[in-house]
Amino acid sequence: MNRYVFDFQEIDRSKLMVVGGKGANLGELSKIREIQVPEGFCVTTEAYQKITENNPELNSLLDALSHLKAEERSAIGETSAKIRDAIDGIPIPDDIAKEIADYLRKYGEKDAYAVRSSATAEDLPTASFAGQQDTYLNITGINAILKHISKCWASLFTDRAVIYRLQNQFDHRKIHLSVAIQKMILPEVAGIMFTADPVNGNRKVVSIDASFGLGEALVSGLVNSDHYKVREGKIVDKKISTKKLAIYALSDGGTKEQEIEPDQQGRQALTDEQILELARIGRTIETHFGSPQDIEWCLADDTFYIVQSRPITTLYPIPEVSDEDPTDRGPRVYLSVGHQQMMTDAMKPLGLAFWLLSTPASMRVAGGRLFVDVTPMLISPAGRVTIIDTLGKFDPLIKDALTTIIDRGDVIKSLPDDEQEAGSGKSDKAESPPNYLALNDYDSLGGAAAVVSDLIKTNQTSIEALKENIRMKSGSDLLDFILEDIQQLKKTVHAPLSFGVIMTGMNAASWVNEKMNEWLGEKNAADTLSQSVPNNVTSEMGLALLDVADVIRPYPEVVEYLQRHTELSSKGHHFLDELAKFDGGRETRDAVDDYLDKYGMRCPGEIDITKTRWSEKPAALIPIIVSNIKNFEHHAGKRKFEQGRQEALKKEKELLERLKQLPDGEQKASETKRMIDLIRNLSGYREYPKYGMISRYFVYKQALLKEAEQLVHANVIPEKEAIYYLTFEELREVVRTKTLDYQLINQRKGEYKIYEKLTPPRVMTSDGEIITGAYKRENIPNEAIAGLAVSSGIIEGRARVILSMEDADIADGDILVTTFTDPSWTPLFVSIAGLVTEVGGLMTHGAVIAREYGLPAVVGVENATRLIRDGQRIRVNGTDGYIEIL
Repeated sequence: MNRYVFDFQEIDRSKLMVVGGKGANLGELSKIREIQVPEGFCVTTEAYQKITENNPELNSLLDALSHLKAEERSAIGETSAKIRDAIDGIPIPDDIAKEIADYLRKYGEKDAYAVRSSATAEDLPTASFAGQQDTYLNITGINAILKHISKCWASLFTDRAVIYRLQNQFDHRKIHLSVAIQKMILPEVAGIMFTADPVNGNRKVVSIDASFGLGEALVSGLVNSDHYKVREGKIVDKKISTKKLAIYALSDGGTKEQEIEPDQQGRQALTDEQILELARIGRTIETHFGSPQDIEWCLADDTFYIVQSRPITTLYPIPEVSDEDPTDRGPRVYLSVGHQQMMTDAMKPLGLAFWLLSTPASMRVAGGRLFVDVTPMLISPAGRVTIIDTLGKFDPLIKDALTTIIDRGDVIKSLPDDEQEAGSGKSDKAESPPNYLALNDYDSLGGAAAVVSDLIKTNQTSIEALKENIRMKSGSDLLDFILEDIQQLKKTVHAPLSFGVIMTGMNAASWVNEKMNEWLGEKNAADTLSQSVPNNVTSEMGLALLDVADVIRPYPEVVEYLQRHTELSSKGHHFLDELAKFDGGRETRDAVDDYLDKYGMRCPGEIDITKTRWSEKPAALIPIIVSNIKNFEHHAGKRKFEQGRQEALKKEKELLERLKQLPDGEQKASETKRMIDLIRNLSGYREYPKYGMISRYFVYKQALLKEAEQLVHANVIPEKEAIYYLTFEELREVVRTKTLDYQLINQRKGEYKIYEKLTPPRVMTSDGEIITGAYKRENIPNEAIAGLAVSSGIIEGRARVILSMEDADIADGDILVTTFTDPSWTPLFVSIAGLVTEVGGLMTHGAVIAREYGLPAVVGVENATRLIRDGQRIRVNGTDGYIEIL
């Protein structure tokens, strides 16, 4: 016989599908000895299923709902209202009603109860669904309680609950509702407690909101509340609000708003002792559930009662550290690697594993992203100055966050020799960065241009050898071979000569900017001098796609075929095969293939080896090719490059002539000419090491996918892409043993979905606290949005807010506004007039290419894609670093 009711004492986490998230948590709370939970019971999801199944009207409405998208608000509202009416109108069967009445008699049928919805996809560690379904307070009598149970069932289809499920891809039919019937407490004070700071994520802080009367009024924002913070057993912050209103229960059921007496409005709702007692209760609950909790509580007759607890789902995970590593003890400070690499999306486990294998830096994983531990540098006085000054040039927001941490003194404790160094007469200013190669070193190596040429040739030869050698490898041999080759990759990417070329180019640009400002009052002169430099493989990639457009433009049939790119993008590689039937199809195919031979290993988010490359999905390039055909004339690529080169030469000539007019002018002009030559010859190479690395990654990937095909044939994995959810070592083991627990893959897929929705912080501590930086700027107009100036010039135009390159619909003269741009976005740069990104620094990809193309650019603009709306006219000031919405 089916049971439709369970007492809280009979419930634990294993009954989630029977009593929903809230019910399961109430059952768990009831088992904690020191915690007071008002008595009650849950009406199970089976009761909900019994009244809703086999109802033709309901089934047809659910079918209609399943075809709607989250944006179709009015259709959702209409259909949801019909579903609620249908559920509300179904009578509760006698056997269920009798079981509920029996439990009410046990607890007191004349008492008042809270009737709370508890869905099977609610209060989970990964999705809280807080406030999506309804709660009813102070309900008395069996008939009223049965009526409100039906209302709770119907509230599974409120507009907000339906939209939330659609956004989070939950199936309406697979989510069922239980109802918790909980004895009503009539509190003097009630509120919410978070066992981690909900704003900055600090896991050591308990945050409490408290107000007079019922807590639901506070949760729904109807009343003001006091705010208290407790850290390690001490109250560290108190804000006492003026509490003018409270909501109280009525003796015959229902609730009422009541004004608080003026002399009581400013009274602290909880005493200090009560605040500390409540914080201790919060920590006990957190320990039981094993994660930070969002807790609803109330105080009656000097006793705290807990009415619900759910996981806080919005916290960014703390970077994982190994138990064995003694250097990881004590507070740590972590920097986001994604903000340096211009790729803040979540990465899959295999992608993370490859990046960790390829880097010499000590990195940690959190939320599908990588973080580097900078604590050792911050503890050392010399290291601190170096890191803050270096990062300050590239990303002022990180510099400001790190300065905040050091000034506070609670996370970073300096080494004992701090004072000793301070008294030793050493300057606390960072020394200027070394010139990694002196000018005469380049002369002995045959000149700067020859050094760059040799580095590129060496890398290309190495990649060709890799392609040849990997062909014969399979099984465990392949994995071992890749591991060995990664050592070669590390040597190439981090070679002192390669690094020296990049740093010398950067130092030359810094020197020119500093000296031209000092001697001539000219700001950011190096930006113009950096236009159209040779050997920049990334900017060449953007111009090369203009050449592809030149090949296609004379063939109207092919152009028309490509303009239908929305349907082609689903065809993957096959759209290239179909080109043969059109006049100009073979020429188009050859041009695209040539382009893919050189650049096909690239794609958005390319540092993650698991991301789909252009060679794997050439259709991703169609929107840009079509845009280039429409927006440009023949030979635009060559003209663009030559125009930039001429502007750089003109700027060089102008600067040298002006310098010669100054005292010691000939010497100043001679020094400047040498530095300009270094900028022109070396700065293009800045983009090459990453190109080499991604080229190698693609060779590894193709070989691994062939190996994955063998695993599919052997029924070890259901699809090739399953390997993306394994670390390198796990994949090695699967290849060796030909066995895999597929539950691991499903678990990782679920985690990745959660991580995709998170926004990684630039800087965080090992307590989970996110430290945000700010721009310290007074010289920008009111209402302007501040950022980091990385490419000079001022431009006005239409903002195109684009989050995915495949959605790009750019007209000539538009300003691109996006979260980040890695090299794969470069083909768009040929069409735009300016650039705004949320992530980036002085030497990150978007900045380098913007300078080379002569585009005004501002990066590191917090929330740019939310503050600027698509289609708005904006002015980008790339000289002083701000955006104005016109």
